[in-house]
Amino acid sequence: MRWQCIFQSWVNDSSLRFDVDYIFENITRVDKYCRWNELFEFVSYQKINLEDLDDFQYAEIGNVNNDGSVLPITLNFSNRNEVNENYFKKIEKGDIIKPGKGDILISSVRPYLNKNVLIENDNIYFTSAFIHIRPKIDSEILYFLLRTLLFKQLNAVSRQGKGYPTLKEDDIKLIRFQKYIIDTVLANKDSIKSKILTILQRIKRLQSQTLEPLSVINKIFATEFKLDLYVFEKAKRQRLQILNLSDFANNRDLRCGIRFHNSGYKFLQKHLTELFQTKVKNFISEPIVLGKGISPNDYDEEGKYYYISMADIKNWYFNKEECKTVKDEFYTSNLNKSVAINDIIIARSGEGTIGKVAIIHDEEIEGVFADFTMRIRLKNYSPLLAYYYFRSDFFQYYIYTHKKGLGNNTNIFPSQVREFPIPDFSENKQKSIIEKIKSELDKQKEIEREIDEKQKEINRIIEASIKG
Repeated sequence: MRWQCIFQSWVNDSSLRFDVDYIFENITRVDKYCRWNELFEFVSYQKINLEDLDDFQYAEIGNVNNDGSVLPITLNFSNRNEVNENYFKKIEKGDIIKPGKGDILISSVRPYLNKNVLIENDNIYFTSAFIHIRPKIDSEILYFLLRTLLFKQLNAVSRQGKGYPTLKEDDIKLIRFQKYIIDTVLANKDSIKSKILTILQRIKRLQSQTLEPLSVINKIFATEFKLDLYVFEKAKRQRLQILNLSDFANNRDLRCGIRFHNSGYKFLQKHLTELFQTKVKNFISEPIVLGKGISPNDYDEEGKYYYISMADIKNWYFNKEECKTVKDEFYTSNLNKSVAINDIIIARSGEGTIGKVAIIHDEEIEGVFADFTMRIRLKNYSPLLAYYYFRSDFFQYYIYTHKKGLGNNTNIFPSQVREFPIPDFSENKQKSIIEKIKSELDKQKEIEREIDEKQKEINRIIEASIKG
């Protein structure tokens, strides 16, 4: 009888969705329900007059944390450069919206990450990749529900394609919210808000203390280098360059581009070479080499050896969970392109990926690194310190200024990387810097852990109000 009801509900559903999560979360488990349009309205796209934008804050999905906090970047059309050009190109094509206070943004990509935002600061512009909705009743309460009790239903209507799960407006319209949950929470909203307010205040204090790992790394290296980050950033923004003909001849590639000859690079090069003369090549145990290409027939879903591509290090660490595996024969025939513990892998191509770096920290990881990456093996130098340094804005700026190519087809080569400067610190100094970085990163992890616990506490308060 139960299955008969399930099939009847499925047949009567206008979407004819038959994926398991959708059926059990939005059909079989819902008796009396509220439709989406009873609680929210979709905000239609409104074109932004770009001429009115001066210094403005802009956020993409990647600028939102899993707790819903936003870390926007500041842009100005009069300060376009290769680093931020992709933002401006997308904005000029219409990839920009301006939500109002109390609106909610739902991530249309990988909704399971819960990167949903309640707009409290209406001075921030967002990418149109967010689904823009406006609550018809209490914004805060509905936002809490979307992040907690109703999150599973929201996630259940996402569609899994060839890539990441995605959400569309038509999918969201299918959601059936259990009416007793909505009614109960709204009836107790004042009590719920009162209990949650103190927790939210604590979360905001914690968020004000959070730093991105890159900020931690940059700050510590800047201190060790006695380098003023403000002066460095100001030099990078300088648009007018005055050059002599000798400046173009004084490099092995006869580079003429402004990227290579900009003031930021000159400032950094002068500062670092006055501190130390050592280069990456002084500490490599063997030549830096490119990886191995692969054909579809070499993959093996049941294989035990990894194929480490640029995509697998895009988040600054080796993500073995999503890494493809290869046949045993492919691995054994390419041992010279295999990885070992403490190897450093650098992506050598593609805008948005070039320069990304990861360190192999587990001796049980066996695999071959891809042809669009390179492997660095060091001697007489801490691999972990080198990894931190390679992540820093200082090393990454060398990659930015030295990469070759146009558009998205840019590359960096081992012959260039081996000539990049690297600090010649003593063994004790290396250990000291590593401990400083680790200590600060651990503090950030502890802050993230406490924020996560506070978010769970909010969930428990809402659940308790339902049970009560």
